[in-house]
Amino acid sequence: MSSHALPQQVARRAAVLRVVLSCVCGLILAFTLLRMYPSLGTIVGQERAHGPAVTLLMALAVRSEENEAEGAGSDASYSRDAFRYQQIDADANGCMIRDDILARDLTRIQFSKQKRCQVESGNLHDPYTGKTIAFQRGKATSSLVQIDHVVALHDAWNSGAKNWPVSKRTRFGNDPFNLLAVEGKANQDKSDKHAGQWLPSNKSYQCGYVARQIAIKAKYGLSVTAKEKQGMLRTLHYCPGQPLPRW
Repeated sequence: MSSHALPQQVARRAAVLRVVLSCVCGLILAFTLLRMYPSLGTIVGQERAHGPAVTLLMALAVRSEENEAEGAGSDASYSRDAFRYQQIDADANGCMIRDDILARDLTRIQFSKQKRCQVESGNLHDPYTGKTIAFQRGKATSSLVQIDHVVALHDAWNSGAKNWPVSKRTRFGNDPFNLLAVEGKANQDKSDKHAGQWLPSNKSYQCGYVARQIAIKAKYGLSVTAKEKQGMLRTLHYCPGQPLPRW
């Protein structure tokens, strides 16, 4: 090999190495940006969510966001009482729905000796935060665990429920499929927001949460906004094949 050939060979290898390193660095940077700023996936066409939850989401009606404020919306006709939450014994088991959900979602439960349905204490593994909360009934402690409507009542109202008969709103407001025992603060933080505006801080539950919202909206024929749908797709992008909960 001539004295000139060796430097040329080294230079070629160095050039190839620089190209490979540039490609690797570019891929790492792109992945990092997509994780930090998920909305970029929509802009560059990288939203490739798929699976049962996505299929059902794509079948939901998309409504206009015109005249809707940030959050659940600005419809002054909304009333929480229209859903008759906790005003009936929906399943006729002699227990009110809050105690039914506490009994379903808590562990190590102690019931009242005076009221057979009333949950006095127990432990909640909160799906929204991942924390374990010791529940104790009382004026200062009961609110630490609250019952959340996964699809908020106000969001449901804007999504089609304002046109329902009272019987259907009552069924929705007291449907165990739409109810979860969760940390009180997380429930307050969520308020009336849909999945495009709020997600649980517990990342391991975010995909399951979005899938449940989709399933609930499909069950009751409720709509989504374009921003809500985009937010759901963004979340489901990170859990391909996400299944749907059964109702």
